[in-house]
Amino acid sequence: MLRPAFVLLLTYLAFVSLGLPDTVLGVAWPSVRDGFGLPQSAIGWILAAGVCGYLLSGLLAGALTGWLGVGGLLSVSSALVTLGLLGYALAPSWSLFFPVGAVMGFGSGAIDAGLNGYAARHFSVRHINWLHACWGLGASTGPVIMTAAIARGFGYRAGYGALGLVLAGMMLAFILTRHSFDDTGPAAAAGAAAPVERSVKLWAALGSGKVWLGMLTFFFYTGLESGVGQWCFTLLREGRGLSIESAGAWTALYWASLTAGRLALGFVVERLGPDLLLRLASLGSVSGAALLALGPGATSRIGLLLLGLCLAPIFPTLMARTPGRIGAGLARHAVGFQVSMATLGSTLFPSLIGLLVSRRGTAAIPATALAISLALLAAHEALLRATRTSDARLLQTTP
Repeated sequence: MLRPAFVLLLTYLAFVSLGLPDTVLGVAWPSVRDGFGLPQSAIGWILAAGVCGYLLSGLLAGALTGWLGVGGLLSVSSALVTLGLLGYALAPSWSLFFPVGAVMGFGSGAIDAGLNGYAARHFSVRHINWLHACWGLGASTGPVIMTAAIARGFGYRAGYGALGLVLAGMMLAFILTRHSFDDTGPAAAAGAAAPVERSVKLWAALGSGKVWLGMLTFFFYTGLESGVGQWCFTLLREGRGLSIESAGAWTALYWASLTAGRLALGFVVERLGPDLLLRLASLGSVSGAALLALGPGATSRIGLLLLGLCLAPIFPTLMARTPGRIGAGLARHAVGFQVSMATLGSTLFPSLIGLLVSRRGTAAIPATALAISLALLAAHEALLRATRTSDARLLQTTP
């Protein structure tokens, strides 16, 4: 059994592994599309396969964690992601390529649900931001690896193969340390204790307006983050004439800005307060999307980085805020619902952008991003109002 500090370190490593393959499809897609002779909208097939696997694993994550333990779940899920990456590298035809997304989705979804549940039980909001910064570290490294493979003439298959080897190494680390993850966890080291939850039925959670507003906020957030992340390479390369290396570098910088934002804002989130931070971040996301939509030039690329920076704290802070907003009993179900809606958003919006790009060209990418950012702001403001209304009612009824 490892010390709590090492378990915490392994949890950071797990978030790196979760982010590493998540962001490379946008860089690989032009090569995959040309290699198989596909339209732009065909990316939706990959995303649809991925979301099916992701949603299924989200539904089963609780049972799998109880059966395998968190360490066992990480081991098995990392093995599935490794197999998926190698499948992308080796698939000889489109009919064999896109179904691999289901394997990737199942493995990634199990890691996502298991890790977020473990973090919610044991870590403070500061550590949750830093854990998601580690996801950003993986997310910003993946495009660099894929860009290097394509730019040097090795192709997307070599890029996926290299990522598969990295995930295989992480899988081995999780297998060797799987017994170190348990429910006593590194709570003391992280500065937060696991809350005691009362039993609440699933239907009670589905009847909560705040739960639905939280789900909607996650839906728009991941739609914006993933939509921009998956399509900014195409926008910069095919719409604004950047070289492969430059477009890949700016794509990596977008994901890197998410990492930097989570690292920096983890220090101030408890001082500002999570709700104020979320409001400022939502407003900043609208500003970044607006700058991106202005057209070619340095201003739009600054907008891309501003967008990534402002998006940085939203997912982890929303997740950490969930138990305090709706109660630990409802949060047990709501966290799963939010992950599911986040998965839908990260799939549906990039697919929608693909359809719009096929019909209206790459200008549809920043225009859609701006529309989603406004929807995100509206959803979060509605969630804030609902929270304040319920808190005021609670104070009025408290003797």
